[in-house]
Amino acid sequence: MYYNLVEVVDKKTRVQFLEVARIIYKGDSNFICPLDSIIEGIFDPGKNLYFKHGEASRWVLFDDKNQLVGRVAAFINRKKAFSFQQPTGGMGFFECIDDEGAARMLFERCKTWLSERGMKAMDGPINFGENDNFWGLLIEGFMPQSFGMNYNPPYYKRLFESYGFGPYFEQVTNHLDLKKPFPERFWKIADWVRQKPEYSFKSFSIDKADSFLADFREIYNDAWQFHENFTPIEDEALKRTFDDLRQIMVPDFIWFAYHEKEPIAFEIMIPDINQLIVHFNGKPTILKKIKVFLLGGKNIFTRSRITIMGVKPRYQKSGIESALFWHMDKTMKRFPKYTEVELSWVGDFNPKMRAIHESVGASFAKKHITYRKLFDENAGPERSTIIPFNTRNVLNKSENL
Repeated sequence: MYYNLVEVVDKKTRVQFLEVARIIYKGDSNFICPLDSIIEGIFDPGKNLYFKHGEASRWVLFDDKNQLVGRVAAFINRKKAFSFQQPTGGMGFFECIDDEGAARMLFERCKTWLSERGMKAMDGPINFGENDNFWGLLIEGFMPQSFGMNYNPPYYKRLFESYGFGPYFEQVTNHLDLKKPFPERFWKIADWVRQKPEYSFKSFSIDKADSFLADFREIYNDAWQFHENFTPIEDEALKRTFDDLRQIMVPDFIWFAYHEKEPIAFEIMIPDINQLIVHFNGKPTILKKIKVFLLGGKNIFTRSRITIMGVKPRYQKSGIESALFWHMDKTMKRFPKYTEVELSWVGDFNPKMRAIHESVGASFAKKHITYRKLFDENAGPERSTIIPFNTRNVLNKSENL
């Protein structure tokens, strides 16, 4: 079959890019269409700060009857691209009919675009932004996804792997049933930590947002230093993320831990607003907004999502995580409509966080894979480096050198 690939360059092609998803998933009851405004914002240099040190392009694919059958985007984050063994770009927002020829055409366009800009590999499907949203290919757990989590048909795995993508890391998402008690040993640790006078815990306050954001930045830049290709978070990016988050955040769902006033840990949880977005099909018209407003009065939220959790290395393995979950559980008892917390996602490069998920009694829900395609066909497969299980010891050793 003949296919025609068209670059997204104007309003018409931007609309077509968004429409592809609605075509591919028509009739799929598990699919929750992301809001068009969110997707478009990712490719808007005026809204996405990644354009300050990167670039992106996207395409739509037509068949020989001029019907939309696919789409894809390619992008480069120059702050990260050159920190790998070879310069590595990204591809994402891939949607395609079940046809390897069509998929190959989309993948090849990304490869060519990235190669022309000096890249030697591409990761995908990923986001042109932070990895808490639109990251990885779903391979297990084909259920309605929470806000920001990728959903796709099962056959995408075959399309990616037949082209030559190999797993770079696996991402596991676990679900915590709030109707079940936490393991007794976990609570004993939490009680022991939270009652120590040197530790204190605070929920987020809008009135003190600047202070909490400064604490977040300090913890994040310390806690993530052992992650592969880590770059410190920028003030402007942090504030922009907060501005987006405050529209959906519940301040009591966000907790910080302190040791003698030093910020040492945080836990960020948000309502799963996909339970509202599901009614929009990507386009929140006035009538749909009225419908959602009425639904909102019925407390339709039953699930929250912990998007990120961080502890400074010096305070890891001290039970701080248990104490944060204790405060989270206490908070959720004031919101009885919530019956489930999604713990998403944890890569196989982070065994310590996976162990925490197991310790709270969370159960497996779904798995995504972030793939990597090396442009050198003779190169062997690559896997993400593993974060040391005891980063506190690693930190102490480096300080003593």
